[in-house]
Amino acid sequence: MVANRRHLRANLRYLRALVRRFRTTLVLAALLFLGGPLLYHWRYRAPDGDELSFGEALHHVYFLLYGQPSLPYVHDWLIELLNVVIPPVGIALVADGVVRFAYLFFARHKNDKEWIEVVTETMKGHVVVCGAGRVGYRVVAQLREMGKDIVVVEKREDAAFVSALRDENVPLLIDDTRSPLCLPRTNVKDASAIVCATDDDLANLNIALDARKLNPNIRVVIRLFDEDLSGKVRDTFKAEALSSSSLAAPAMALAAMDPRIVHSFHLGKHLMVVSLFEAREGLPGVTVSDVRDRFGGLSLALMRGDEEQLHPVGDEVIRRGDVLTVQSSYPDYCRLRAFAGESEPPIWSHQDPPPPMPGQRKAG
Repeated sequence: MVANRRHLRANLRYLRALVRRFRTTLVLAALLFLGGPLLYHWRYRAPDGDELSFGEALHHVYFLLYGQPSLPYVHDWLIELLNVVIPPVGIALVADGVVRFAYLFFARHKNDKEWIEVVTETMKGHVVVCGAGRVGYRVVAQLREMGKDIVVVEKREDAAFVSALRDENVPLLIDDTRSPLCLPRTNVKDASAIVCATDDDLANLNIALDARKLNPNIRVVIRLFDEDLSGKVRDTFKAEALSSSSLAAPAMALAAMDPRIVHSFHLGKHLMVVSLFEAREGLPGVTVSDVRDRFGGLSLALMRGDEEQLHPVGDEVIRRGDVLTVQSSYPDYCRLRAFAGESEPPIWSHQDPPPPMPGQRKAG
């Protein structure tokens, strides 16, 4: 129900933006199909002197567009002028305006540049993601899970996740980010953030500079492969520059040392880890607040049977068989493992099951 309401609101926003974009065309169409028949109804007199109804006048204007007048010729300068002017003006209006309006309204799945431009006009505070590779796709998935409006820009039609993004109805612009019209088409001036996640450091920097030029207050996140460059960009450009190697290195190193660690990151000079603790020895009978006060471990979740508690309360007593997700510094993690009688990491073969994850039942 919530998704349906969100989809309906998005459609109404899109329709308003489309009407605003084609307001001149729609006004001219109204003048043609309302004003034209009214003029015929007011001025036209048949050879026998009969007046013309509005319906007959509308019928005449409609077929006049195709060069097929339905009324007998009369000697009246205004009627003659209308008969001459309406066909070319009407054809140009219908071909250039009405048809294009209908195409953009009914063929939104085409994801062409003009459609993207209309869609982004309805957005404010959205996030622009540049790059539809693995990193870009995962960023999009995470942002959508958080309920954010997203526009994706990708240079190549055959990029890895272009089809997947289109199947998920994510607005996707296929364009060269070096084009001066690319970012304006994403309405970057009203965006809250831009994520530069292509596989080219120079392209990511150019995108960030162009985005800041169009929107000085936009939050910029840049993916860089060069760790030295990411530090300089972070300090001088005031952007969140993330090096793939610096993000991956702690996780890979700790995974090699201890497979029980599911996540790791640096907080300043501190190496922080997230790990799962199955209560067997030491932990049963201890409270969640004891884990924090004695070992510096922040309990993120407590899994008990099929029930999961996020951020368990401090006086919650840990029972045998509970699975606790704990975040702590690496030295504190080692102390807590020693307290739980698991100081040495297990050696798993390919036949052994992995440790249970939060929200997942233990095998057997």
